[in-house]
Amino acid sequence: MSIDLSADGWQHAYSGKVRDLYDRADQPDRMLVVASDRVSAFDHVLEPGIPGKGALLTTLTRWWFDRLDVPNHLVDGPVPEAVAERAMLVKKLDMFPVECVVRGYLTGSGWKEYQATQSVCGVDLPAGLADGDRLPEPIYTPAWKAPLGEHDENISFERTVELVGADTAAALRDLSLQIFAAASAIAEERGVILADTKFEFGADAAGQITLGDEVLTSDSSRYWDAELYAAGDRASSFDKQIVRDWLAAHWDLNGTPPVLPPDIIERTSARYRELIERLTA
Repeated sequence: MSIDLSADGWQHAYSGKVRDLYDRADQPDRMLVVASDRVSAFDHVLEPGIPGKGALLTTLTRWWFDRLDVPNHLVDGPVPEAVAERAMLVKKLDMFPVECVVRGYLTGSGWKEYQATQSVCGVDLPAGLADGDRLPEPIYTPAWKAPLGEHDENISFERTVELVGADTAAALRDLSLQIFAAASAIAEERGVILADTKFEFGADAAGQITLGDEVLTSDSSRYWDAELYAAGDRASSFDKQIVRDWLAAHWDLNGTPPVLPPDIIERTSARYRELIERLTA
């Protein structure tokens, strides 16, 4: 549920599964992005939320923006006190309808697709890979951003060319791989593996491709503890996998999802906090 920020001049414009967007008449080129405590899985918003999650996501996004050598949508300026810890003032972008997914390891939906086709999003991979294996090199596996309530769809690079044009498609791919390589190196220095992530880009008023939305958070990325991974543990990720696993065991994905129990909420929150501590210490 969005917050009334009208006293600060901001009007609610849109709510996604996790974030709420606000705009204002006197700053038509600006937007306020507020990360909520809502948690989503399997394209459903779940109950209850994770206390403090919005602030954690915002903190990590800002930390990464400071370290990535690529234009992003953050701008300087005041934000309402009521949402100061979980809000970003940004410039409006014309967002591309593509989620720019990069995978350095084979797992999740990529692993399922590989089992059926020995490829992911049209990218052929070597035979004999196992769930959680490191790929010979990171691969770009884009997805089409479905409207709220529908499932995102993995697509080929050729399909992104149809959606945004050849030059933009190539730029999105190259930028995504560049950012992934830089972020992976930073995480590795801190004993953390960046297994996969997704980026979202848009064009600013001058037409420059700009990194937007959240970036390299526990919601948009899969992180593993490098030491545990080396010991054979490929399941303990710093994200909401705890939620996904619990839902998969207690829900058939039909109808309304069950309410998350307190211990699942607390364990997930602890993993989010631990990742930030590991990366930013």
